[in-house]
Amino acid sequence: MTQAPDLPPVTGAWREGDPPGRRRFVTGVQMLETGPELRFTLAYETWGTLNSRASNAILVEHALTGDSHAVGPAEEGHVSPGWWDGLIGPGKAIDTDEFFVVVPNVLGGCQGSTGPSSRHPDGKAWGSRFPAVTVRDQVAAEVVLADALGIGRWAAVLGGSMGGMRALEWAVSTPDRVEALLVLASTAQASADQIAWAAPQLHAIRADPGWHGGDYHDLPGGGPHVGLGIARRIAHVTYRSEGELSQRFGRRYQEEEDPLHGGRFAVESYLDHHAGKLSRRFDAGSYVVLTESMNTHDVGRGRGGVANALARVTARTIAAGVDSDRLYPLYHSRAIADGVAGADFAVIGSPYGHDSFLIETEQIARLVKGLVSGNDG
Repeated sequence: MTQAPDLPPVTGAWREGDPPGRRRFVTGVQMLETGPELRFTLAYETWGTLNSRASNAILVEHALTGDSHAVGPAEEGHVSPGWWDGLIGPGKAIDTDEFFVVVPNVLGGCQGSTGPSSRHPDGKAWGSRFPAVTVRDQVAAEVVLADALGIGRWAAVLGGSMGGMRALEWAVSTPDRVEALLVLASTAQASADQIAWAAPQLHAIRADPGWHGGDYHDLPGGGPHVGLGIARRIAHVTYRSEGELSQRFGRRYQEEEDPLHGGRFAVESYLDHHAGKLSRRFDAGSYVVLTESMNTHDVGRGRGGVANALARVTARTIAAGVDSDRLYPLYHSRAIADGVAGADFAVIGSPYGHDSFLIETEQIARLVKGLVSGNDG
């Protein structure tokens, strides 16, 4: 048996006083959909140069456990390397010699933007006091960022999974501010199946004795890292396809371990690895807040339904799904494409399931180039 690793920190969040790395910050105040007013900070990173007309800006939206660090190595202030390094940079699909790229950390997140691990005005962590935020609230906060940067209209907005939800909400709620839209492996409204997969993840975190009702950040101890790890294991299974897991791991044992004598299968070790990584770079409170914001995602809420909401989109649009995605099956992307006038539907062929929007760089690059080629900069 392998030796248990050192316990993770109480939270893997970036917190005030930590090295900022490449992060910049903007502050604002807004009324949330649920009623309360929230003063917030958004962390963000940029690449490239905004032109004199502010017409070459691209907004990139990250997925659930992503952050603003889409490009660059792991370095001081950034515990993980850029999650879309293959797409953003000089000469790449999102060419930073041509475009000004903005990547915010989502409201409710834990890498510099206001969330449960952030300091409340009373000096303690927000913890359980952090209000419920919706995808619309998150986009409203990003509107504040766009205004602060002097960007009245994005040349393109793109994102996958949770980031795709925010990208689509941008185009629905502010159609005049989005020239082109790429929604990857996402949906116009969360389905019963997606909410069902989220339910045991939320229960696992809340059942952890280290959760303390969400008020664990300033307490001694290990925090709810066990529950967060279980949630990550559940989620990661939905991010990959059955075929890929079977081909990659089969029924192999993990090295010399024997499941008949307390050891692990190789696929269990794989899930353990991802659980351990997340507990050192993420916050359980943010995981709960963001998962619930995904559950309540519905562009049609209060707008007469999804069809009416999608009809508001005027952006040049591509909705792309992954043929092996079991979390966001192709019909979700097809429904977006069918609902947006003139939209294109694309299929990403991949054995890797939902995570393909991060892995299949060449296919995504072709979609991005097709989307932004009509922009005049």
